[in-house]
Order: sequence, then structure tokens, then C-alpha cells
Amino acid sequence: MDGLTSSASVVIHTTGLTKAYAGVKVLDALNLQVPRNSIFGFLGPNGSGKSTTIKLLLGLIGPTAGAASVFGQSITGMSVAIRQRVGYLAQDPRYYGHMTARQTLHFTARFFYDGPAKRIAERVGETLELVGLADKADRPIRAFSGGERQRLGIAQAQVNYPDLLILDEPAAALDPQGRHDVLGIMERLRNHTTIFYSTHILEDVQRVSDRVAILNNGRLLAEAPIAELLAGKSGASIYTLTLRGDPDELKLAQSSISSQSWVSGISVRQSGRDDIWQVSVTDADRAAAQLLGLIMKSAHITVSGFGRKSHNLEDVFLQIVERSGNNVH
Repeated sequence: MDGLTSSASVVIHTTGLTKAYAGVKVLDALNLQVPRNSIFGFLGPNGSGKSTTIKLLLGLIGPTAGAASVFGQSITGMSVAIRQRVGYLAQDPRYYGHMTARQTLHFTARFFYDGPAKRIAERVGETLELVGLADKADRPIRAFSGGERQRLGIAQAQVNYPDLLILDEPAAALDPQGRHDVLGIMERLRNHTTIFYSTHILEDVQRVSDRVAILNNGRLLAEAPIAELLAGKSGASIYTLTLRGDPDELKLAQSSISSQSWVSGISVRQSGRDDIWQVSVTDADRAAAQLLGLIMKSAHITVSGFGRKSHNLEDVFLQIVERSGNNVH
């Protein structure tokens, strides 16, 4: 778990956390650590066990087996104390349509603050500003768009300055602009709290997350910093080259590059008259500085393409799921 050993640095810690209904496991032996002040993407298709995990962490249901702690406190014995420090946005938040955003946040804030009304009003104003609803604060919520409702949900979830913000599919039903707005808010909150959010939208995870876990059919398939996951377990980067030239010269160039200490492997395939090389490297900086020069030493090789391979989370996710032998539903 790349050094996550201090309880002070871990907000959520689960060990063998399991939930079954009528003997069928919907969550199977989940081992998870969520670092403090991270944006942690909990990734998986619908029905993979994400919402079940959130309900367990909030103490809304009890585990069948295993254990979990939030802020170092057991979810089974201290769920009320935990919820006092957690903000939560459900997948489909509901509101009283006749109330305004300001009234809704003021109502929520009264559960957490018993100080002067002026201070509560200030906090509500700060929160509306944070989520970009200050100019709509006094409109009835029934007139809000889906994106505005989600932004209000995030505001409601963090009006109490939570140490942990749990968001269940915060952008699932939104159009691109709405998703952009919600992700922007999450990024602004990065320095103030730990964000644990579930989603099946891979593009969103890649944009904002520090760390991700991949869940499918109730089982954890992978957990790592997103940069490490995208690079692969070896941490290698891959450079792709499109080459054409004398076969003997190409073989000499391949041998020369393979001998470099920062090259971990080369795969070669034919595409018409071109050779397509994929060079795996353990030091991307040295590769960027030296790889092309090593190829160009030969006057009999033409380079028509050179660049670092761009990974995306969708490719990684599908590879991990396929290796596990599970199907994505």
C-alpha cells in the first residue's frame, strides 16, 4: 500500500469488509485505505458494490464480516460520532422544491451550529459562493437544473466543514457542462477535506482523482495512485516509434536501444512497409532526451512517428477486469 501505515494519514481503513444478502455477497472482503486530503475515486460499473460500501461506512447497514474504521473509529460502534464529521451526497438528492438554496443550507446548518445567526448566515453565504450558486441563492429549487441541484447537494454535504466528504455518483446524470461544474468544485475542495466518491465515469476519475480503486462484482481488483495505475505495475512508460529503413540497420538499432539501462523491453510489429516499435522505459526523462538520438545515428532509418504513449483509465480498467476473469455488467 505504498507506505500508508500511519493511522493519522488514513481516513478510511477497511479489512475484509463483506456484505451478503441471503448468502449472496454483494461486497467481498474489501481491503481499502483512503489517505487524508486525497480525492479518492471508487470506480466500478453499476451493481459492483460501490453504494453498499458507502452505506457500510456511514453505518446505515452493518457488515456481514470484516471490519472498517473512519477517523480510526469503528463503523459498528461509533457511527454517530463518525457521521458528525462526514458530509454525504446521495446519488439522487431530493429537496423541497418550494424552498430556496439559501433556506435549504440554513436548515441543514442549524443541525451543526448553535452559535449566532449571523455566523450561520455567513457560512451559508460562503458555501453558496463556493459551489457557484450565490446568484441563484434565493430562487426556488424546483427551477434548478440537474447540475445546479448537484452543486447544491455538494454545498449541503460540506456546510459543516466535514473532515470527509462522501459523494455517491455525483455527476452520473449530468450533461457535460454539469459534470464539468461538479468536478471543478471537487478540485476546489481538495485542500480542505478528504473526498471519497463513487462513479462509473472513467473520464471523470482520470481528471480529478489522486488515487483510485477498481471494484467489480463486489471484489476489489486494484487500488493505487492514479499515475501508478496508468503507468502499469512496473511503473514503465512506453514510447511508440514508426520507422522505415534497412532491415539490418533496424536490427542494430533495436539491439543498441535494448542495451540501455533505462529500457525494459521493445515490442515490434509490421504495418505495411513500416516497423512500429513500442519501447518500454523505466526513466521517461532519459528516454525523451536520448531515445530518438539513438535511432537517428543511422542514416538508413527514417523516423515518421515518435511519442510517448498516452494511457487512459478506460483501457486500464478493461485490462484489469479482463485479467480478473470477471465480466463488466
